[in-house]
Amino acid sequence: MSPACDVAVIGAGAAGLMCALTAGGRGRRVILLDHAPAPGRKILISGGGRCNFTNTECAPERFLSANAHFCRSALARYTPHDFIALIEKHRIPYHEKKLGQLFCDGSAKAVVRMLLDECEAAKVDLRLNHTIGDITKPDQFRIATDHGDIIARSVVLATGGLSIPKLGATGFAHRIARRFGLLVTEARPGLVPLTFSDDDLALMRPLSGVAADVLARCGAGAFREKLLFTHRGLSGPAILQVSSYWREGEELIINLMPDEDAAAFLTARKKTRPRAEARTVLAEVLSRRLADTIAEKHLPPGALGTIKDRDIARMGDALNRWHVLPTGSEGYAKAEVTVGGVATTALSSKTMEAAAVPGLYVIGEAVDVTGWLGGYNFQWAWASGWAAGMAVRGA
Repeated sequence: MSPACDVAVIGAGAAGLMCALTAGGRGRRVILLDHAPAPGRKILISGGGRCNFTNTECAPERFLSANAHFCRSALARYTPHDFIALIEKHRIPYHEKKLGQLFCDGSAKAVVRMLLDECEAAKVDLRLNHTIGDITKPDQFRIATDHGDIIARSVVLATGGLSIPKLGATGFAHRIARRFGLLVTEARPGLVPLTFSDDDLALMRPLSGVAADVLARCGAGAFREKLLFTHRGLSGPAILQVSSYWREGEELIINLMPDEDAAAFLTARKKTRPRAEARTVLAEVLSRRLADTIAEKHLPPGALGTIKDRDIARMGDALNRWHVLPTGSEGYAKAEVTVGGVATTALSSKTMEAAAVPGLYVIGEAVDVTGWLGGYNFQWAWASGWAAGMAVRGA
């Protein structure tokens, strides 16, 4: 049977749109399929609706993968500056918020519109509301949809991971990869709030809504960002970042006073403000509610000058090295990304093509490459999508 297209891209999210417009721009006949009624749904909700579309400090070391070097090729060949050039070509105003994070001045809709305009210019055939049952390859690829079968020379899996199922996320890419014999690593929620036992929640719940500038550590991850106390546990950028490194049974170590040796600070104040209560002194560097809670938990009542040095040392250690043991996370419903995915050992780092299945490509969040919070995962989507789009073959 004659193929309907050179390449069928499955998934009209960030990676799929980039792959489709790149392949189409090279003269490939592209069909872009998605089961959703609209493209780019995850783009639209990102960055509070303003889309944190890349990070100027994007480096391979800021991505998690079983193969730490896999992402290097794609990230080097399609850089943040390349995507910024596309943004500027379409005259989309943007700004840097912090730490290299770039956001649209206006709505994320502008980014989706840009990608769709580029797809239209590249003559990409976008087909929404297409549910795919299966993909087989007796000779060429056959994509079975509820609108009929599509024959393609190549297929690109760009349906993402398991995060945010309310937007339609499924394990489709992982299932199809396994069907073709590709290894899929263990998947788990990433960039996600963490949950705790009732004992820990007894301290955290009364502080719900309180934020603090902390240094949070877990495994190889260490992040100086904001922490947010919630009714369910801990959230905020610092916790979301370390959550991608966290494994069940591991502790987090949180420094609530990252700019101070807490014991030395309290000892100095004991000399200069002996009549002040510990909570009053701590409120110099912590929010009032957090200062009150920490002092009540770790120090006897009374003026700082009456508190023994060993109690102050114990308090300082609790502030600089707060050990907490998460019981879990809030799961894929609240996770921004999926950690894990199609194993990089199965794919070419240059083209994203499966070595054992010529013509099958996997890109974006479906691959075992996960970036930090702050535009890194979008940059991986653009870079991996571009790499595959530049590699797919024509007639």
